[in-house]
Amino acid sequence: MRFPLLPAVLACALLAACGRSEPVATAPDPAAVPAPTQATAPAPHQFDAAITADDFLADITALASDEFAGRAPGTRGETLTVEYLRDRFQAMGLKPGNGDSWYQTVSMVETTAEPVAATVKVRDKTLEWAFGTQWVTGTRSGQAAVEVTDSPMVFVGYGTVAPEENWNDYAGLDVKGKTVVMLVNDPGFHVDDPALFGGKRMTYYGRWTYKFEEAARQGAAAALIIHDTDGAGYGWSVVENGWTGAQYDLPAAEDPEPRLPLQGWITGESAQDLFAQSGLSLEALRRAASKPGFRSVPLPATLSVALKSTIKASESRNVLALLPGTERPDEAVVYMGHWDHLGTQTAADGSVQIFNGAIDNASGVAGILEIADAFARGGQAPKRSVLFAAVTLEESGLLGSKYYVAHPTFPMRNIAGVINIDAMTIVGRTRDIVVTGYGASELEDILRPIAERQGRVLHGESSVEKGFYFRSDHFNFAKAGVPALYASAGLDHVEKGEEYGMAIAQEYGVNRYHKPADVVDPNWDLSGVVEDLEALYAVGRELADGTAWPNWYPGNPFRAVRDADRAPAPSP
Repeated sequence: MRFPLLPAVLACALLAACGRSEPVATAPDPAAVPAPTQATAPAPHQFDAAITADDFLADITALASDEFAGRAPGTRGETLTVEYLRDRFQAMGLKPGNGDSWYQTVSMVETTAEPVAATVKVRDKTLEWAFGTQWVTGTRSGQAAVEVTDSPMVFVGYGTVAPEENWNDYAGLDVKGKTVVMLVNDPGFHVDDPALFGGKRMTYYGRWTYKFEEAARQGAAAALIIHDTDGAGYGWSVVENGWTGAQYDLPAAEDPEPRLPLQGWITGESAQDLFAQSGLSLEALRRAASKPGFRSVPLPATLSVALKSTIKASESRNVLALLPGTERPDEAVVYMGHWDHLGTQTAADGSVQIFNGAIDNASGVAGILEIADAFARGGQAPKRSVLFAAVTLEESGLLGSKYYVAHPTFPMRNIAGVINIDAMTIVGRTRDIVVTGYGASELEDILRPIAERQGRVLHGESSVEKGFYFRSDHFNFAKAGVPALYASAGLDHVEKGEEYGMAIAQEYGVNRYHKPADVVDPNWDLSGVVEDLEALYAVGRELADGTAWPNWYPGNPFRAVRDADRAPAPSP
């Protein structure tokens, strides 16, 4: 995944901020935690209908083996992966999930922008922003050439339109042909006001992706986000690296969201200079933008950019398997996890490195296979249908799940809930379950008593200001109104305590996340994984056998979409 749960937990480990203070045994030094060695290719395995550690290990070992070459979309590794998943689902007795096909072809566009400077005219001065060090930009238009000339610039605060918060940064403003400049995160963040949006907790409106989408809906010619490390949750180098090289997207015809001709970021220093040259104070405007009733501020400045990009079309595949419901087959529960990872890379010495992606996210795919087996062969068929979706291109911007939401096999209004498994926490049995985005939906009300029966408690992730809930595949379903649960084991080991789990998470984050060392360890303690999967299976089973339509909690920005979707059709 691009922003996995484990780094969120890692942040908790580094900050010692998980919210529990009971004494624990001395933790091992993360540097001393032995690095795992890649397990040998899996031997033929007889899978059980029950959720077992042996079955999970067999699947994750196959998916993360060197033979699968890092599961990069569009490679032989993809072919091996999707065929393996198809064969496993078929052996369980499931049906193809896309009509008579196990696959859903996902078209994608690869855009590689040439580095380009921006010309900003401010009053009687001309500023030149260098690509990478002062600003970054790109286009989602699919056009090889995009030009913005003398576009008037306007500061729109946080660039947010949130009716449930009675907030509209675009009120009374026409931005057609203009360049909007905005702050990252939410209005309550920089002033630490819990009464505004989520305070320090990032909401959907704080995500940079939302800000660009809203600017596009408003008709802007270009949009620029002002970077600051606290507000973004990461330094400028992350932005620079992430916006350099090939970028992936769905074709515009396949994506219902609006798109900007030009979008990007500017450094805090570039923004301060721009505002100072305009006779304004960035800090004063940041404070003003954090108060209800803020109105946009035109800048005495224009932006000119001529962007050239190389455009390439290609495709990948989602794998969909279906267990039809016995009573309400047109209603569904969805389990999902992304199968893709980073493939291979040639090192400076010419050697080929394989990014096996064992935890990220062969673990999640192995998890949905285990749950699928339990549904298909472990008991009475469910009353609602259950769809198992192994999606592609998560590492390239959640594109596989975005495509499914745009081309669903079940209408969004007919999906009772989504359960996403991404980068499972493998530390052994724990006393807790981390619900990323805790406090979001009524799916938590289903999970909580299940966790309590396991002797476990629910709590949210640390570093809530970083918006981890919005950074995995379930987010696309959430935007479409479908309640989505993203949960995994915490770090409070039942015998060795919290610091033990923290050390394991820290070792993974430092040494293995998105590195060749993310491989299967045959010595893993998978007892906690089994408990996690049993809990998530129980959530889906209750949904699939019941008639409830869980909703988002009041105040959640996705609730209005769900309410509209589930509203009774008007009488003729």
